[in-house]
Amino acid sequence: MRRAKISIIGAGNIGGTCAHWAAAKELGDIVLLDIQIKDKPELHMPKGKALDLACCGPIENFDSRITGTFDYADIADSDIVVITAGMPRKPGMSRDDLVQVNAGIVKNVSENVKKYAPNSIVIVVSNPLDAMVYVAWKTTGFPTHRVMGQAGALDVARYKTFLAMELGVSVEDIQGILLGGHGDDMVPLPRLTSVNGIPIHDLLPAAKIQACVDRAKVGGGEIVKLMGTSAFYAPASGTIEMVEAIVRDKKRIIPCAAWCEDQFGVKAANNGKGLFVGVPCVLGSKGVEKVLTFTMNAEEKKFMDESINHVKDLIAATVKLFPDLA
Repeated sequence: MRRAKISIIGAGNIGGTCAHWAAAKELGDIVLLDIQIKDKPELHMPKGKALDLACCGPIENFDSRITGTFDYADIADSDIVVITAGMPRKPGMSRDDLVQVNAGIVKNVSENVKKYAPNSIVIVVSNPLDAMVYVAWKTTGFPTHRVMGQAGALDVARYKTFLAMELGVSVEDIQGILLGGHGDDMVPLPRLTSVNGIPIHDLLPAAKIQACVDRAKVGGGEIVKLMGTSAFYAPASGTIEMVEAIVRDKKRIIPCAAWCEDQFGVKAANNGKGLFVGVPCVLGSKGVEKVLTFTMNAEEKKFMDESINHVKDLIAATVKLFPDLA
């Protein structure tokens, strides 16, 4: 049986950590691709990271083949392509500030994915996430079920972590979900949050729940302020959770940025057009195999519409910069 081939575009902190998690789980063979550093042509960073990681195999007992490269031809026949390439956030920057730089990078990457890995499933991690998924979809021309963004997996993980800290319980016993745009525009759903089946409202006052929601919304910014650069352990972990669900056809329900039309009133809020927005998805061997829907209350619907409007504005700003993406 042929092993899955996972190509990771961008060998920085997130990309390198994605490769680490994927190898540790032995999900398949891994290609780690990045561009050459112009003022240091003697260095080959992706090849160095690949070699370093490969040397963990005998210790950690994984047998993945790991390749570091500058050449897009090496991603040929990939089953999954993870796009992490782009400029990370720095202190004082919002995700929206990255549109101009990262849209061009993701567009170039996606052109190469279309050329060299036309049958792959694409997971976008680059920020601003919701807009970058749109760029990848438009550029590759892939069907919508084969293009998605890692957002909800990370946002929910942060939300669960902060609740577990507040309660003093294991993160494994927290169940919850968030919808909408990545980061500040996420849609909180405390109504559907529980601790081993016990509704969260029975365990914490509303103010403390809201504080956990608010911290999850700005969790990325909190880490940027502490480290001076974007988070990478948790974003990579959330990404590989999605990769594993696809490679192993697990039918996991994971919130991610997926194409929606009638679901959650996206078309109604976006002038009759679909959008990539954070929703609960069934992930399997075909990619996004189904978007799960449920009835939102009035407050949740209000937040969701606001999130959709912000994603719409991000797309409009991106298209203004790159009219061929319209």
